[in-house]
Amino acid sequence: MIKVITLDREYGSGGSAIAETVAAARGWKLWDHELTCEIARLAKCERSAVARCEERRDPLHYRLWKSFFLGGFEGSFKAEHLLNVVDSDTLIEVTKKVVKRVSAEGNCVIVGRGSAYFLQDVPNAFHVFIYSTKQDKVRRLRKEGKSADEAIELIDRVDHERAAFIKHYHGKCWPDRRLFDLMVNAAGGEDVAADIIGKAVAVHEAHQLDKAVVTESSTQCV
Repeated sequence: MIKVITLDREYGSGGSAIAETVAAARGWKLWDHELTCEIARLAKCERSAVARCEERRDPLHYRLWKSFFLGGFEGSFKAEHLLNVVDSDTLIEVTKKVVKRVSAEGNCVIVGRGSAYFLQDVPNAFHVFIYSTKQDKVRRLRKEGKSADEAIELIDRVDHERAAFIKHYHGKCWPDRRLFDLMVNAAGGEDVAADIIGKAVAVHEAHQLDKAVVTESSTQCV
C-alpha cells in the first residue's frame, strides 16, 4: 500500500494547492511549509533563511567565496564551524534526514525539496510531478497579485534554479520522467489534478495487489 506521496512541481503550476487537496482527501499529513519549519528547527536557524536556500544552489559569488575561505584551513570541520552559516550544502543534509523521517512515519504528502529523489528506493512511495502551460502558470500567479512580467520572470528563474539544484545534488535532470510514477498537467484545474492523482494511486495499489496474489499463488505448486 502507498504510504507516501511526493509531489514535485513547476513553479506556478498549483502544486502546493494540489498537494493540500490530495492530503485532505486521504486524511494524511501535508509536509510543505511545515517541512521548511522543521528543517529550520533542526538547523537552528530562521525559517526565512531556509526558504531562501530551498531547492536552489547558492549564488556563484558565494560558492567562490566559500571555496576560497575553506581552502585557507587544513581542518574542514573547524572551517565549517567558523563559517557557521546556513547554505544549500548545509541544508541538503538536514532536508534529507527530515524527509527520510517523515516518510518512515508514513501517511503523508511531501511537496518538493528533492523528496522524490531522496525516496526513490522506498517501496511504498508514489512520486508525482505537476506541470502546466506557461499561460496557465501566468494566470495563476496573476491571481496572486504578480504582474505579467514578474510572473514570467519568476516561472523561468525558479524552474531554472530547481533544475540546477537537482542536477548538482542528485545528479539527475529535472524533471526526469523515469523517476516519477505520474506526471499531471494542471492546466485543467487543481481539483481535477488532485482527483487524477487519487485515482492513479488507487490503480497503482490494485496493480501491486494483483502482482502479490499472482506471486503467492505461483509458489503453491506441488
